[in-house]
Amino acid sequence: MFPQRLDSPLAYDIAKAMMDGFNRHYQLFRTESARAKHRFETADWHGQQRAQRERIEFYDLRVREASTRLEREFKAGEQPMDVWHQIKLHYIGLLVNHHQPELAETFFNSVTTKILHRSYFHNDFIFVRPAVSTEYIENDELATRPTYRAYYPQRDTLHEHLVRLVSDFELRIAFEDLARDAGYVVEELNKRLGEVKLRANFQIQVLSSLFFRNKGAYIVGKLINGFSELPFALPLLHAKSGKLAIDSVLIGEDDLLILFSFARAYFMVDMGIPSAYVQFLRSMMPRMPRAEIYNALGLAKQGKTLFYRDFLYHLRHSTDKFRIAPGIKGMVMLVFDLPSFPYVFKVIKDYYPPQKDTTREQIKGKYLLVKQHDRVGRMADTQEYSEVAFPRERFDDELIAEIEKFAPSQLEISDRDGDGQLEVIIKHVYIERRMIPLNIYLQEAFDAGVDDPFARGQIERAVLEYGNAIKDLVAANIFPGDMLWKNFGITRHGKVVFYDYDEIEYITDCNFRKVPTPRNEEEEMSGEVWYSVGPKDVFPETFGPFLLGNNAVREVFMKHHADLLEAAFWQGHKERIAAGHVHDVFPYERERRFVRKYAPDQAESKP
Repeated sequence: MFPQRLDSPLAYDIAKAMMDGFNRHYQLFRTESARAKHRFETADWHGQQRAQRERIEFYDLRVREASTRLEREFKAGEQPMDVWHQIKLHYIGLLVNHHQPELAETFFNSVTTKILHRSYFHNDFIFVRPAVSTEYIENDELATRPTYRAYYPQRDTLHEHLVRLVSDFELRIAFEDLARDAGYVVEELNKRLGEVKLRANFQIQVLSSLFFRNKGAYIVGKLINGFSELPFALPLLHAKSGKLAIDSVLIGEDDLLILFSFARAYFMVDMGIPSAYVQFLRSMMPRMPRAEIYNALGLAKQGKTLFYRDFLYHLRHSTDKFRIAPGIKGMVMLVFDLPSFPYVFKVIKDYYPPQKDTTREQIKGKYLLVKQHDRVGRMADTQEYSEVAFPRERFDDELIAEIEKFAPSQLEISDRDGDGQLEVIIKHVYIERRMIPLNIYLQEAFDAGVDDPFARGQIERAVLEYGNAIKDLVAANIFPGDMLWKNFGITRHGKVVFYDYDEIEYITDCNFRKVPTPRNEEEEMSGEVWYSVGPKDVFPETFGPFLLGNNAVREVFMKHHADLLEAAFWQGHKERIAAGHVHDVFPYERERRFVRKYAPDQAESKP
C-alpha cells in the first residue's frame, strides 16, 4: 500500500538526488552525441569510433555514482518500505514536466534494484509500467530546436527546398556541389512519386538533428502527401575532394529498417526529447518495435526496459511453450526460443568440449566486444539480462532437462516471488533477434533440388551474401573465428548476419598464414597437421573443406569470394587497418550511390 501522507523529508531528498544523477547522465550522453557533428566535420573517424564505444558505458557508470551517493549521504538501503514508497511518489512528481521521463523512470529502476537487491525488492518500488506520459512533450525554451522542421515545396520548387533543407543543418564544411546532388535526389523522389497529384498538405518533415554513425551523417525525414507518407534518408559523406556530397537517397520503410537495423552500431543523435524522435521514427517504420528504435538511438537501457515489457505482455497473451531452438546445437551456448516470439534466448553452458578452450568470463567479454564495436550490419545486437523469471508451466520438460544437463549453475526453479506459482529463473541470458540459420536456409534449397531455378537462386543469394558478410566484418576489424554456415543467419531482408561470438578476434590480433609446402612425401600424406601452429595463427586456405562440400555452393563461392581462401586477402586488410585506415561499409547497395548511377567516371565518395 502507498502511504496516505508524504511525511518523510528524507524521501524527497533521496528522490531529488536520484533525479540529479539521471540529469547528469543525460547531459553527458547528449553532450557526447552533439560532439559527433564536429568529429564528422573534421573527419575524425577514430574519434567517432572511440566515442561510440565509450558512450555505451555511460549509463552503468552513472548508476554506480548515484547508488554510491545515496548510500553515503542517506543510507538509502537501510530505509524502511514506507520511505521507499514515498521516494517513488516524490520522484513521479519530479517527472511531471521532465523532457526525458521514460529514461528517468528506467534510471530509477536501475538505481533502486542496485540498492535494494532482493532484501525486500517488490514491484511497488519500481516502474513496472510508465507513470508519466511521453505524449506531446515540448521544450518551450527559446533557444531550443523543434523535434522536426517542415518544408512546403511544390513540384517545381522541390529542388530549391531540398537545397535549403540540407543547408539548414549548418555543417561547417562545404559541399562539393549541393545543387547537383539535390538534383539527383529530386530525380529519385520523382521516380517514386510518379505522376501522383500533390495534395494541399504536401510537405517534407525532417528531424532537426543529424544522425551520425561511422563515417556518415544522415538526414532523416518523410514526404507527406494526402494520406500517404514516404520515409527517406539522405546519407552525407566526405567526397575524395575533402568536401561533402549527398551519396544516395534511401526511400521507403524497408530501406529505413536496414539503416536502423539491430545489426548496426548505434547512432549518435543530439535529442532534447528522445520520445518525440522515437514517435517520429515509429511513424516511418511501424514494423520496428519501439525497443529497437531506442537501441538504435544509443538508449540501449531504455530499449532493454521496453523489450522486457513487450516480452511480459506477449507471455500474458500467448500459450505456447519455450523449447530447444531448432538447428545444430552449439558447443558453448544453449539456445532456446518461444515459437510465437521473434527472439532467441542464449545461455552460456557450464562446460565445453576440449576444442573450445574458453571460459564463461571470456565468452561474456566477446559479447561485450560486439556490443561496443561497429557491427556494420553483420553482427546481431544482443540484450543481456540477469535473474530472468519465466513461468514454469511455459517450459518444455525437454528444455528443462537440457538446461539441467549443460547449464545447471544458471538454473533455479522456485517460487521466489511467493505467488504460489513455480518459476524458472535463468541467472544470465542473452536475447537476440531470431533469424533463419544459414545452414537450414541452404538445406531447404538443397531439398528442393539445385536444378530448381528458385532453389538455385536461393543458394546463389545466400552464398553471395555470406561472403559479403565476412568481408564487411573484415572491414570492421573482426575475424569471425568459426565461419561455419550454422553460425550465420538470414534476416527478413535477406541479409546474412553473424551471431556466434565465442571465437571472434580482431583481425589485427590474428596471424594469417599460407599452409607451408610439405618437405617430403610423409608430410604430404600425413592426416595430421605436421607444421607448427601458434595460438593466433589462421590458415584461410583450410576453410574450403569445411564450407564448400556442396558443388552448387562451391561454384558460387569460388566465382565471387575465392579471395577469402587466400592469406594475402586477410593479411592485406590487417595491414591497412593497422596503418589507421577506416574502411567503407555502406548500409545500402553500392549500385545506389549517386557517384555510380550518375557519374561513374568520377572519384567515389567515402562513407
